Amino acid sequence: MLGEEIRFGAILTAALTLAWPAFGQAPEGAAEGVAPVAEPEGEDEDPLSQLPWVTSGKGKLGTRATIAIPEGMRFLAGPEAGKLLEALGNLSDHDELGLIGTPDLSWFVVFFFDDVGFVKDDDKGDLDASKLLKQIQEGVEASNEERTSRGLGKVTLLGWAIPPRYNDKTKTLEWAERFSFAEKDESGKEVSDISVNFKTRVLGRKGVIRIILATEPELLDKVLPDYEKLMAGMEFIEGERYAEWRPGEKVAEYGLVALVAGGAGAVAAKTGLLTAMLVFMKKGWKLLVLAVVGLGSAIKRLFFGGKKE
Repeated sequence: MLGEEIRFGAILTAALTLAWPAFGQAPEGAAEGVAPVAEPEGEDEDPLSQLPWVTSGKGKLGTRATIAIPEGMRFLAGPEAGKLLEALGNLSDHDELGLIGTPDLSWFVVFFFDDVGFVKDDDKGDLDASKLLKQIQEGVEASNEERTSRGLGKVTLLGWAIPPRYNDKTKTLEWAERFSFAEKDESGKEVSDISVNFKTRVLGRKGVIRIILATEPELLDKVLPDYEKLMAGMEFIEGERYAEWRPGEKVAEYGLVALVAGGAGAVAAKTGLLTAMLVFMKKGWKLLVLAVVGLGSAIKRLFFGGKKE
């Protein structure tokens, strides 16, 4: 069981000198009525623009919910979202429902669903920020073992950007953490970058939609109003809403406190609450397109599985 920090930045030294294959159909989870991305004509296309983004309508978050795609933002369905996160140097359990963000990914949001049952909010008065921070640190330390085994830098939890808070009306729990991600520069010297993960849990009838907003620390206050507008466009489909739960249906073995600390220690190990997610993006990140055809082909296969005959 790994941590859930989203790495908001990474520089990819990728040689994307080969044209990416065209997409025959929109990916599963894409909005209806949106044309697939066309094959780029030139070799200098931004690799991000060649992914199967959806830019209008509603993105399907699996079979649980939908998210309205605002003008100026774009949505990537589950499988492709996971591949993008991995390409940015992150761990993934490949259970992402989708990713939505700005064209330059100055901030983006990743969606998951935890099929744990109906989560009661009886412990909403027990959200002790200090105790929860210690529990989360345990989970971060555990995730570092996996990161190290995969050749990734370690993560350090720096503290709260926003302590846990619960909205009883919308059945939404949210908080924000500050993380430092270690990596090596071109000279081999270890350096670190700081990222903020703003996390949201939306309670549903059969489980919890887990949402992570990743952005640079200095952008959080500016981004939050737009994030709140974005979240207003997310909704459970009929039959999945919290208010539709009926006595006798599955109830989760934990409450709100474990949703914050879940990924840490015994609670996560017992319940399988969180997945292996570490995503971060460096300040001013960009894709460096270099003339290494082999690496370009590898990344091409990662996303598209090779060109179709």
